[in-house]
Amino acid sequence: MPQLNPAPWFAILVFSWLIFLIFLPPKVMAHTFPNEPAHQSAKKTMTEPWTWPWH
Repeated sequence: MPQLNPAPWFAILVFSWLIFLIFLPPKVMAHTFPNEPAHQSAKKTMTEPWTWPWH
C-alpha cells in the first residue's frame, strides 16, 4: 500500500513549507500601498446644531 510509505509525502511537505516560509514572505512584505494613510488632526471641529425648518 503506497499510502503508508511516508518518504515521498514527507519530502513534499518539507519542500512546500520551505517555499511558504522562505520565498513567499519577502514577496508579501515587499507589497506597498499606493496611498499611505494620512493622520487626522487632533483638533475637533465645532459643529452648529441643525435648526429644523418645520419646528
